[in-house]
Amino acid sequence: MNALRERLWGVAAYFRGNTKLLSGMSLILALVLFWLIGFLVVSPARSAPLAGLPSQLPSWQYPLGTDTHGRDLLAVIMMGTGFTLRIGFVAGAIGLGLGTILGFLSGYYGGLLDTVIKWTGDVLLTIPILAVLVVVAAMLAGTMSLNFMTLLVASLSWMLPTRAIRAQVLSMREQAYVQVARLSGMNHLEVIVKELMPNLLPYLAASFVVTSAGAVLALIGLEFLGLGPQDIPTLGMTIYWATSYAAILRGMWWWWAPPAVIIAVLFVGLFLVSAGLDEIVNPKLKRRGI
Repeated sequence: MNALRERLWGVAAYFRGNTKLLSGMSLILALVLFWLIGFLVVSPARSAPLAGLPSQLPSWQYPLGTDTHGRDLLAVIMMGTGFTLRIGFVAGAIGLGLGTILGFLSGYYGGLLDTVIKWTGDVLLTIPILAVLVVVAAMLAGTMSLNFMTLLVASLSWMLPTRAIRAQVLSMREQAYVQVARLSGMNHLEVIVKELMPNLLPYLAASFVVTSAGAVLALIGLEFLGLGPQDIPTLGMTIYWATSYAAILRGMWWWWAPPAVIIAVLFVGLFLVSAGLDEIVNPKLKRRGI
């Protein structure tokens, strides 16, 4: 019990010293809590269109007002925050998972497998990802589901993690402790899991944040063009409907500003978490005060 308590105090002390990581995680946690409160308290019916009700200014009944279809925008944004976080983090996890597997296979085993994976990733990186997403989403217009969009974004999020992880593995596999592990009788899988993976965990965490941010950016780009699921109130689709109904020209700031603020907070949080994790991977950044 004392050892566990000392370890927890050590983790808490580290977070106090890494203000970027603490601030970023606080912002992300605030968004998650915002969504959970909406999920537990706000009825999903309040985010559904209500025919015959005009848009209303923010009031005690509707803190963020309603849109042209009479939807309670607070309920819409609470639900949309959850949907956006879900798609971004799930797509980021899938993309990073594929990138990790391919990066380790390419960097550790080398040879023809390394050539094929590296060549495939480099070729795909030259193709504008958003353009590919737009073409696929346009072909499936009207039938795009939330799960399919997640898989679509994830399928094009593995190239950068693969390249970065491959470079790290190429450097680490020549280290002395890896050679000692091989001579001690460990097979390749044991060397990867027991020796290489633990040393890459902070780097993988930072890669997950970057991949998730890219997935959210691709998601919002698709939705802003109206190519997302039409019946799901994600943050990007909320902004799309606001622009479609000229909310800015009509002075309906309560329709487009809150989702834009939530998106900005999300990206600031992800950036701070990534910067904080970079200090773990590269302590020189912390000493220089970068």
